Amino acid sequence: MNERLFKESPFKTLISFHKLIEALEEIALSDVDYRSNYAKSLLKEIEHIPEFRSGIEDFSIITENKKLIKYLLSDLFPTALSNNEIKAVAIPFQNITFNYTKRFKKIIKNAGDFDLNIRDFNEDQFYVLSCILILNAYYNQNFDYNKPLFYDIPDANGVIYHYRILYNADFIEIYPLTEAPNLTPEDIDELMDNFDNVALWREKFPLESWVLKGFGIISLFDATKETAISNLKSNLLKRDKKKNHEDKSVENIFRSFFKIPDLRFGISLYNDNDKKFTKLPFEKANMGSFILHNEKEMECCNIFQGCSLNSLLDSKEIFTISNVENYAKIPGNEKFAAVLLNQNIKSCIFAPIVKEDKLLGVIELVSATPRQLNSINANNLNLILPNIVNTLESYEADYQNQIEAIIQREYTAIHSSVYWKFKDEAQKYFQTKDNNQDYNFKEIVFKEVFPLYGQIDINGSSEHRNNTVKEDLKLQLQSILDIFEKSKTIHKIPLLEQRKFELISFYSELDKELKADTEQQIQNYIEKEIHPLLNNAIINKEDQSLIATYFENLDPKTNLFYFARKQFDEAMAIINKKMAAVLDQEQYEAQSIFPHYYERFKTDGVEHNLYIGASITPNQSFDLIYLSNLRLWQLQTLCKMELEHHRLKKVLPYTLEVSSLILVFSSPISIRFRMDEKRFDVDGTYNARYEVVKKRIDKANIKGTKERITQKEKITIVYSHQNEEAEYLKYIKFLQYKNILEPEIEQFEVEELQGVYGLKAIRIQVKNTDETLETNYTYKELLGSLH
Repeated sequence: MNERLFKESPFKTLISFHKLIEALEEIALSDVDYRSNYAKSLLKEIEHIPEFRSGIEDFSIITENKKLIKYLLSDLFPTALSNNEIKAVAIPFQNITFNYTKRFKKIIKNAGDFDLNIRDFNEDQFYVLSCILILNAYYNQNFDYNKPLFYDIPDANGVIYHYRILYNADFIEIYPLTEAPNLTPEDIDELMDNFDNVALWREKFPLESWVLKGFGIISLFDATKETAISNLKSNLLKRDKKKNHEDKSVENIFRSFFKIPDLRFGISLYNDNDKKFTKLPFEKANMGSFILHNEKEMECCNIFQGCSLNSLLDSKEIFTISNVENYAKIPGNEKFAAVLLNQNIKSCIFAPIVKEDKLLGVIELVSATPRQLNSINANNLNLILPNIVNTLESYEADYQNQIEAIIQREYTAIHSSVYWKFKDEAQKYFQTKDNNQDYNFKEIVFKEVFPLYGQIDINGSSEHRNNTVKEDLKLQLQSILDIFEKSKTIHKIPLLEQRKFELISFYSELDKELKADTEQQIQNYIEKEIHPLLNNAIINKEDQSLIATYFENLDPKTNLFYFARKQFDEAMAIINKKMAAVLDQEQYEAQSIFPHYYERFKTDGVEHNLYIGASITPNQSFDLIYLSNLRLWQLQTLCKMELEHHRLKKVLPYTLEVSSLILVFSSPISIRFRMDEKRFDVDGTYNARYEVVKKRIDKANIKGTKERITQKEKITIVYSHQNEEAEYLKYIKFLQYKNILEPEIEQFEVEELQGVYGLKAIRIQVKNTDETLETNYTYKELLGSLH
């Protein structure tokens, strides 16, 4: 018999058959002769062993009386069921077991040198569960502790079987000894709320303060398949790099599930875009691919060419080969069969992992024994495949997130039009990482792309900002001077006149142009000279209220007044947010014209850069017609933004005007992703001319005048060549026809910009109506209207 595993227990355990003996005594008095005679003879046989009734503490008594105990328990352990049932006598939660059925004995024998221990069950759990047994049996509680208990027992081939443990405690009685504390309802409530406080349970149920007298019956249920499925949920496709413990590996789970000791497990991912099979990119114990063998990836046509397994891709149904050597004799199968035989695979199952009719990958189960895997036991996979599908889908999402994280870390948030190129680079990193190779991320370059630049700028934003700063500072200085004038106690301070003079001097200085450090000087002066004076002066209640009101008006971040600036900042934020929203919304339609790179920036207004060309979208044929369509889209979008601002002006907390600008540049350029700045920029000295113009053009004047080329509620289009002028005049004429632009068109030359000369401009005004641009017009429609 197995000995006690846990030495400390709230129980003094007495293995006793007293309840069974009492039942036999009743039978002995019955009128049924054969039953009565049998009971009398059995009672006579055990008469000389009083411990059977009083309780056995010396387990050697059980060992010495195995045969007699078997007779005594024969009604509970029928001989006819001994080859089928897995039963034994056991004390609940303890490792004391004896009187096994034949099937139980066979299982233990096949396991060899093996300790029969409950899975994931420690001494603390044993102690607390024993106490819960007392609460339920003696104190009439109904605590439900349903954690399933299992034995994990290997067979002769090393395949792990999982058995669910069921206890029958009908022949057990529990009672306290004198040293057992009598628990109150409050004690029980405290235990109910402190399951993990083992010290508390030991306090309420001291060591061996209770008696467990009798015996229990343990029955085992083969739950190998169910346990394998449960383990699979938590173990399959883990993304950690540490190998799992042997009995927890995915391969061993499948061996238990199929009861095949030499079963091996593999998986191939399927990339529908490239029609390729690939291996898992993460290091994983026993998680290779038998289809790919030594290759990291391979096109499907090269793997299955001509062989019947090719149907797996079309039918998406499980494919089995019960005998690979026979399979190799069928014409067309030779190549793939050779790959399998080289890996000592004699039978195999390939199961497609399908989600919403999309093939995600293939589960590979192989054995070195012919006929071990076949179309019959392949049906067992239907119990597991749903879990694999969900796990693989989760893995795919996690893998994409890791790709995304690499792109974010090494590059930046990437626009969808160029994402493919960054993704390729990130995938190359993964491939080299598995081989412990260093990888230098390459710069991303797109050549021969056409740029489009536009902005909607808040007019005079710096001047407005300075004016609101001066307005707030004046208000704050005046508020302090008012306190000094109205106070009945502060005027007694000797330095007061000096402080008044300094405040008036600052106030006068604010009537002039605001210098870069004026705000900081006034802020430092107020904080160091004025606030200490107001905080420390001895003042009456009336002055206290006056000063408290002043401090309540201060912004907590700057300790300055923030009224006019707040209105300006809020107006700026509203305009920027609304303009960006219009631009982003219109981008959805612009991408349908032809996929292109798009980025925007919020400054004192909203700027945007567009780049379109064959190198950005190499899988589509590029034509200049798409550039023309995008230019028309850009002009229409700026019209919408101008109209949106016109509507906003009615509700802005601070009146701000805007003007719009488009820079036309017809020569293709190259853009390079700057690794240090995490952004795209033009590449090469020739293209630098475009950047110079872009950065300076909105501050330029009309040649020979002091007038800015940009004006409120107007769109200015800057260009260099006559063909660009002709193109945009067509767009303008079209939008005038659609009643979007005013009839008047201004044309002029732009002043020279740092050696850039010859620029010209068209300026037109958007009609300030409350009607919206409900439709975007294409270049084709424009041409149709001109004929």
